[in-house]
Amino acid sequence: MLLVLALAPLLTGFVRKLKARLLRRQGPPLAQPYRDLIRLMRKDVVLAENASWLFRVIPYIIFAGTWVAASLVPTFGSGLLFSWSADLIAIVALLGSARFFQALAGMDVGTSFGGLGSSREVMIASLAEPATLITVFSVAMIAGSTQLSTIAEYMGSGAAGLRVSLGLALFALSIVSIAENGRIPVDNPATHLELTMVHEAMVLEYSGRHLALIDLSAQLKLLLYLSLIACMFMPWGSAPPQADQLALALGALTYVAKLAILGFLLALFETAIAKMRVFRIPEFLGAALMLALLATLLRFVSGSL
Repeated sequence: MLLVLALAPLLTGFVRKLKARLLRRQGPPLAQPYRDLIRLMRKDVVLAENASWLFRVIPYIIFAGTWVAASLVPTFGSGLLFSWSADLIAIVALLGSARFFQALAGMDVGTSFGGLGSSREVMIASLAEPATLITVFSVAMIAGSTQLSTIAEYMGSGAAGLRVSLGLALFALSIVSIAENGRIPVDNPATHLELTMVHEAMVLEYSGRHLALIDLSAQLKLLLYLSLIACMFMPWGSAPPQADQLALALGALTYVAKLAILGFLLALFETAIAKMRVFRIPEFLGAALMLALLATLLRFVSGSL
């Protein structure tokens, strides 16, 4: 739990730095997300007059749900203490609960921007969650379980081999990860334009420690999805169950290297593509849903694919 909490801001700073360097700019330092969080924690909280008690509680709920979900993903080893609870369906449920409360917070104060962002967030979730669940089922049919530790051990053993269904599931999960984290081309995390905001529109009324918790939750969510991709499709290098300290250290270094590779690919993709219009987002997520369905059908019709 402490590992993902410490690495999440660093991953965000790493992606920002890479995007700036790819655009031939200096960019912020890697430690800038940590400084932003500390600065927000020191500031006072300013609340709207008509904000309810739920508006004050929701940042803690979002942070707790996202932190637990990110901690359940096997990072540097498959035999961790809570591996028995690292179920993909439970992780999707935790993320869905956090998203529900975040959309509720956007509508609580009654501003037009908050309602706009919440409606867009729910629209994206209505397409992203089915694609995520079907991707989970396609991978679970190959590994024989929805437990992430079991999936990682099965994929790392080489028994799965190269399958077309796994490739389709990887593309589907990548598209969902971009949409769920509000990255380009679905949303731009670096902009505050009213007509294009999705995530930022829901948190405009937050400040101080509440905003810090929401920002940290977004950083944990990015780390969670990259860890999911690394766990299911790049399981090599993870420490086996009952491993010694050296194997755990090597697994941690391998995990950091995987995050660096995936962060570089994310920065490269965001630099090479432009943001799409809002009405094109269903087509983008529809592609993920179709890829996940094809992966499931291929596995169901032909076990070797």
